[in-house]
Amino acid sequence: MRQTLTQIYEARVAEGSLRADPAQHALLVPLESLRQWLEANATRRVGLFAGLFAKPVTPPKGMYLWGGVGRGKSMLMDLFTDTVDIPQKRRVHFHAFMQEVHRGLHAARKAGVEDALDPVAEAVIRDTRLLAFDEMQINDITDAMIVGRLFEKLFAAGIVIVTTSNRPPQDLYKTGLNRVLFLPFIAMLEDRLQVVELESPTDYRQHRLAGAQVYFHPARTATAQIAALWSDLTGGAPEAPLVLEVNGRTLTLPRFANGIGRASFWELCSKPLGPGDFLAIAGAVRVLILEDIPQLSAANYNEAKRFVTLIDALYEARVRLIASAAEAPERLYIEGEGAFEFERTASRLREMQAADWGA
Repeated sequence: MRQTLTQIYEARVAEGSLRADPAQHALLVPLESLRQWLEANATRRVGLFAGLFAKPVTPPKGMYLWGGVGRGKSMLMDLFTDTVDIPQKRRVHFHAFMQEVHRGLHAARKAGVEDALDPVAEAVIRDTRLLAFDEMQINDITDAMIVGRLFEKLFAAGIVIVTTSNRPPQDLYKTGLNRVLFLPFIAMLEDRLQVVELESPTDYRQHRLAGAQVYFHPARTATAQIAALWSDLTGGAPEAPLVLEVNGRTLTLPRFANGIGRASFWELCSKPLGPGDFLAIAGAVRVLILEDIPQLSAANYNEAKRFVTLIDALYEARVRLIASAAEAPERLYIEGEGAFEFERTASRLREMQAADWGA
């Protein structure tokens, strides 16, 4: 007999792979109802595609699941998405999805399409019945202007949307330029999705890292430990590069899964990146794994300056850092121009190792 989400969750608690959490448990019933509807209507056309004479099928509300970092939002969404037995489903990080949208818009405009958003929306609608977004956030005015029209088309076509976010809908794009133009999108989300706060008191991201070593030196000895932390934190979720658009340019984080980013020092700090780039990375990830930080000196002064800027961005955004380096923080940069200023960075690197840092 097929298990419900509640039964699957309780079995994982019993085997020790999950900790029982009443706030998480309470959300399994509405998610199970949504799963059953999707499976029962997997072959029926809905919304715009119901046909002229067929009685349209109105899909149930999706879910907007918000709450503090590390409360288990992504885990619940993945449990739901993984177990929905329909082929037309997709789980994607919201940043990555919007980058796809921008690429589609660019191609449509280049081809001379009158409304470039039409083919972008049609491609999503054609292939998808369930669209699951992780980490919805709107920081860019271009995204803010696009997303309302796009979601209107998706909802009209009967796409079921489930999304997670660290903030309620009312706080999306909170201080953004021309925010009044964005308010109808917020109203649409509140009308078409169940808005639910996950009020768990426990930060499970911190729990997984509590007591764990997060700074390793020398770097060559840390390969296995870094791999284990990556596997644990991503939960085996498929990884892909995360492409971010910053001031009209693209910035690629080489490895990304389940809100966790991973890159080497050289992949981020040897390129001509600036504060805006590192702020974009800090805004897109919950944890960054940074590998192979070398000994710093006048010989790699530019790279060292970028590293300082990166750490400042991560520190201010309270992003958890897991790092492998040639030396302990205080001995990474001990001579040459910039060594004195690096003392603050070393102090921050040490502070970021604390078990409760970022909570």
